[in-house]
Amino acid sequence: MNLKNRLLILVAAVLVLGGVALAATLHAAGRAAEKDRARPGGPRVGRGEVVLDAPGRSVFRNMAWGPHRDEIASVPAADPAGPRTSSGVRCLRFHSAGGTGICLQAVHGRLRDGYRAVVLDARLRELRRYDLAGVPTRARVSPSGRSVAWTVFVSGDSYAGTNFSTRTSVLDLDGWALDRNLEDYRFFLDGRLHKAADINVWGVTFADDTHFYATVATGGRTHLVRGDRTDRTLRSLHSNVECPSLSPDGTRIAYKKRVEGAPDDAPWRLYVLDLHTLRETATAERRNIDDQAVWRDGHTLVYALPGDYGSDLWSVPADGSGSPRITMPAALAPAFTG
Repeated sequence: MNLKNRLLILVAAVLVLGGVALAATLHAAGRAAEKDRARPGGPRVGRGEVVLDAPGRSVFRNMAWGPHRDEIASVPAADPAGPRTSSGVRCLRFHSAGGTGICLQAVHGRLRDGYRAVVLDARLRELRRYDLAGVPTRARVSPSGRSVAWTVFVSGDSYAGTNFSTRTSVLDLDGWALDRNLEDYRFFLDGRLHKAADINVWGVTFADDTHFYATVATGGRTHLVRGDRTDRTLRSLHSNVECPSLSPDGTRIAYKKRVEGAPDDAPWRLYVLDLHTLRETATAERRNIDDQAVWRDGHTLVYALPGDYGSDLWSVPADGSGSPRITMPAALAPAFTG
């Protein structure tokens, strides 16, 4: 093969590769633009003011495709399918109580993305921000709004396996004192001080500004623990509990339970634990639940399941009766205000 033919082949190869790169770029740009376009039949979303302590409202992360995707939005609690008011504030994880919001955000950089926790007031104005050590996964606010908590993955990206590590922080808004890592607390397993290198803590749910419940994993098992910020302790109460959520009256915990016979990548079912008797009740939701459920009231649990927009909100009675029903499509991370 002479030099001329070699050059022709080289030029043709460069043109082909350039065309492939251009097509890939245009395809990615088209996908990005598609996310900014509302889809026919989807929820109606418009820009407006979102107030966290407005009575009778539901606030959540809007997952509908369009310019307001990932923004904190609200609807009347009595009309969850109604038009949505979107705030312009984007969060990966969100929770609100007592007029305080906690928003875990992505921070896009030139070389890599980072993450931060932003504390918000009732009108979604920033009060403080904190850099995060990993990918956001859980967030909660105490009933009074004076304490917030968040959990991030610092390695791995799923609770389903065993190869992950978390970091959970609790922040006191009164003095802005931050407990950066709940693994620094003393952990009592079955009444005995337990020290191990594999301890992980995640999924805080507050009883009040000082006391909370969470999950501790160690030795291949998970435990529901009661935490005390005054004496910096975690005390085990029950095993096989993940991502607890305390009922409004403080008597029950909704949680993910690993069940025998379930697939390794979909191991959880939604249960409720009576804190006085430690009796477990399976809810009527039989699908895999990888979420920290929220109590809509003293009788109803709300949780996320995969859907056409990425996530839909479903509800089910907490006492094991009834059946699951979709509450709000294209939504995630709900909180109920007022």
